[in-house]
Order: sequence, then C-alpha cells, then structure tokens
Amino acid sequence: MESQPLLRPADITLALRLATHPGERYEDLGAVFGNSTSSAHRAVARLEQSGLLLPGERRANREALKEFLVHGVRYAFPPVRGPEARGVPTGWSAPMLQGIFPEGPTVVWPSERGKARGEALVPLSKSVPAAVQHDPQLYEMLALIEAIRIGQARDRRMAADLLRERLSNGSS
Repeated sequence: MESQPLLRPADITLALRLATHPGERYEDLGAVFGNSTSSAHRAVARLEQSGLLLPGERRANREALKEFLVHGVRYAFPPVRGPEARGVPTGWSAPMLQGIFPEGPTVVWPSERGKARGEALVPLSKSVPAAVQHDPQLYEMLALIEAIRIGQARDRRMAADLLRERLSNGSS
C-alpha cells in the first residue's frame, strides 16, 4: 500500500494560482513560483490526492479548498514570525485590504523587493513575495490566508468571509 504524500506549504500557493488560472500548464506554474516543471507536477499530484484539485484537470476543487483554507491551513502550516524586517505587506497590511480590517501592526513577508517595514512573517513559499508582484488575485488571497493564520478571532472571521467570496467568484 502506497503512503499518501503530505501537502507542503508551497502547494497551497499553487492551488490558489490554479483557482484563478485553471488548467495552467506545468511549465508556467513552475515559472511563476521559480520552480521546475517537475516540482509543479509533484505539487499538483499531492493536491489532487488531497482532494484540493479536481483529478486530471489542474482546477481547484473550490469547496474543499475553501474548507481547508478557512479551517485547516493555520493548523497544518502554523505561522512563523520574525523580527521587524523590510518586505511585502501581507495580512491586513496588504494594500488591497487596508481599511477593511481594524488597524494593526504592519506584517510583511521578508523581501529585498519590499518597500514596507513590519513584523516578519515567513510566507507559505519562499517564492511568494516575487510571485504576488504580478498577480493581484493571488496576492489578495494569500494575504487573506495570512490574516487567517495570524489574526485574532474577528480578523480570522473577516478574512475567511472574504476568502470564501473570492473563491466562489472564480473562473473555474
């Protein structure tokens, strides 16, 4: 009997990319996240086996993905915080979410490309700060996931509602 592969944090970023770009080619998925085509292929296989992608389609199983992101991601991949750093704003600090959440301390994914300073939060994948620069939908959803991972109950509820809405309005 084969053991089931465990999801990796970077797999979640790929699942979100496929939620907004269904059927994207393995080569393109690898390029977006600075990985090889074979890495993208293995991530898709893990996501399909976990039920977060529809088998053989490279499309998100939206209901399963919503359930996992809202209720499981913060337990499966607990946040790792660091000292103040320069980086890309995330969580409630992301530009598209400012004014929606109550004011809180600035949180950033550490990155030399970042222009903000704040409490460092290790992203789900080291490629996230670069990948979100060219994909606003991915950026918003990953920022919402970070709000779920690090927020208090009220922040988590608000982020979960917004994330469910974004995933329900997707193109697949």
